[in-house]
Amino acid sequence: MTKKYEETHPWITFNLDLRMASHRFWMLLGEAQSKCRHISGVPLRPEQARELHHIYLTKGVRATTAIEGNTLSEPEVKKIIESDLKLPPSKQYLKQEIRNIVEACNAIAERVGSSLSSDDTITLKDILDFNQKVLKDIPENVEATIPGSIRDFPVVAGSYRGAPAEDCQLLLKRFCSWMNEPSSFDLGENNRLASGILKAIMAHLYLVWIHPFHDGNGRTARLLEFRFLLEAGAPSPAGQLLSNHYNETREEYYRHLEISWRKKNGVLDFMEYALQGFVDQLEEQIIRIRLDQIEVAWENYVHIQFGETKTERRRKKLMLAISAEKDPVPRNRILSLDTDLAVQYLNKTTKTLSRDLRDLEKRELLVIEKDAVRANTDRIIAFLPILKPAIIPELLVLKGKKPDPEERKEL
Repeated sequence: MTKKYEETHPWITFNLDLRMASHRFWMLLGEAQSKCRHISGVPLRPEQARELHHIYLTKGVRATTAIEGNTLSEPEVKKIIESDLKLPPSKQYLKQEIRNIVEACNAIAERVGSSLSSDDTITLKDILDFNQKVLKDIPENVEATIPGSIRDFPVVAGSYRGAPAEDCQLLLKRFCSWMNEPSSFDLGENNRLASGILKAIMAHLYLVWIHPFHDGNGRTARLLEFRFLLEAGAPSPAGQLLSNHYNETREEYYRHLEISWRKKNGVLDFMEYALQGFVDQLEEQIIRIRLDQIEVAWENYVHIQFGETKTERRRKKLMLAISAEKDPVPRNRILSLDTDLAVQYLNKTTKTLSRDLRDLEKRELLVIEKDAVRANTDRIIAFLPILKPAIIPELLVLKGKKPDPEERKEL
């Protein structure tokens, strides 16, 4: 018996045909998998790992709520996550929206990371629970709306009409069966992460197409996306990047959502758009991680360059204080960088400081530029390309510059 959605929403087929996927699509998918594995395998200092997690949790939570109209800024979201943010009564619901997504993301991460949980099947109850968490304690403008319940009335989002209400429960059950079938997105054992990325994006797209709830469909879809990315093996900071991409390119996000159902092979267009943003933001994460690794390697390198005499310890302290600064340090500010450093030179003349600086320059640890000095961190960056070393993003950041998008394409 034909269901109504088959006539009104023929694009809901629970099938992904990749035969028409472009070479760019496959290159982006491979790059996304590779970059996720790269990030997952990088050792980080515990405090840096925590900071990275909080930075991207903040970005992701803010992004997924901002798409739906939440006006809180990233610093405000950060404050809600880390402590609390005082808001007037008229804006309390904005804070509640943030808290709901944070709690949902933390619950997902805890479940995926738990050794007790080996079952990664998605159920109808899971989806209903996600929506209930999204809308928890949020004032509703429609009395009939119950968080976590499938709508029994038609809805329209922009120019898009959701699937027929009478078919929504059936569609969600079919959706779960499709997501749970191992062969649905299988790209081979060595490409499990790539398969999970495809699954995550398609889960997002299909839940938006079905639009089973009166409110919170987009946020629920992006929670599903986050869950599937983590289950596939993506590192937790990377799990937030698609939401951030959709928010930063919001007009393109809505345009590609419409293309996905209006145009033949529009699904592939949406996936390519999502993959490109995912890869771009993974690259930014990798740059951030590399900068931390460079900092650790540089500190270790500096430590082994000095002996244990009083003069050597003083020069090491001087070098580490200068190294902690991102920008070149004016010579007349050097001794104000660190209280302990100032004590080391308390009974010394300016000649002592000058002599120490020349010694550091001679060791090639320091670069003296006119009236300022900077750490010569370029020395420890291995495998520099022979051509155009200045466009390496990490070097640009270390030198206080911002990588140019056109230059990045040349890498």
